[in-house]
Amino acid sequence: MKILAIESSCDETAAAVVEDGRKVLSSVVASQVAEHRLYGGVVPEIASRRHAEVISKVVSQSLEEANVTLNDITAIAVTYAPGLIGALLVGVNFAKGLSYATGLPLVPVHHLRSHIASNYISNPELKPPFLCLVVSGGHSHIVMVEDYTKMKIIGKTRDDAAGEAFDKAARTMGMPYPGGIELDKVAQNGDPLAFKLPRPTVHDAPYDFSFSGLKTAVINLLHNAEQKGIELNKADVCASYRYAVVDCLTTNFLKAAEDLNAKKLVIAGGVSANSLLRSTLQDECKKRGYEFYMPEKFLCGDNAAMVGSQGYYEYLSGNIAGTDLNAYATMSIEK
Repeated sequence: MKILAIESSCDETAAAVVEDGRKVLSSVVASQVAEHRLYGGVVPEIASRRHAEVISKVVSQSLEEANVTLNDITAIAVTYAPGLIGALLVGVNFAKGLSYATGLPLVPVHHLRSHIASNYISNPELKPPFLCLVVSGGHSHIVMVEDYTKMKIIGKTRDDAAGEAFDKAARTMGMPYPGGIELDKVAQNGDPLAFKLPRPTVHDAPYDFSFSGLKTAVINLLHNAEQKGIELNKADVCASYRYAVVDCLTTNFLKAAEDLNAKKLVIAGGVSANSLLRSTLQDECKKRGYEFYMPEKFLCGDNAAMVGSQGYYEYLSGNIAGTDLNAYATMSIEK
């Protein structure tokens, strides 16, 4: 079964053809990073316009690279939530038009479920149930994946997401967008214990995260040093901050695994590409005898291959939409 997938939730226009949820026949991504870098972050209006300009070409290219036609496709999967509403609408409306014109079933796919599904591509042997840490620019969740389309939120951020916390700190240090990637690189040469930063917790919610205070702490550290004319070692600041964020993520994730007796752990989302997060969880899971899975780095960011993977399982579960399908800026992964 071949699924044509479309993704346009933020600043990447992507299309892919995925067979049986695990085999990627093509994956095309048109990135807008260079343009948004001029503004230090994603400009929603620009993102929407660029999606509209390239989506037809991207979809055509994905079919061509997979060496298939629409006659070979079983269904069309599209990201419909959450994300930038204008950007999502471009992909959703294109998919609806294509579905109407061809008669192919339209499968709505949740963006975070797609990130989790990226692991099915990188790890063909992986099957639910498992506990997943989903970390990206807009989301930080601990999710119990009971089945391919049945998920339960165990913990989540109360304010900023981990990816946003990385990007904002990096921007304060003058790093180009996307800052989290650059911060991770610079941190490789720093001392993670050089600066003492807080580890915020949420009272009576041991699995929830809070990154706004930690983000403010490092920004204040940088501003205070600048005002006093003190030059801080950037690598040490990056390493200390990265260590603090990763410490918060791994502590809560591992506590949830222990309390829920979960032996199979998975990470997903853009921040799952962070080198320290990957190595820390690999080591900790090995110590505890847990199975640990993570997507290949090229699948951590937004792409349509992951949408095609999750779309396959959504289709099998009977999740088919009509031409009244809408896009939503926010939506729980449980729905």
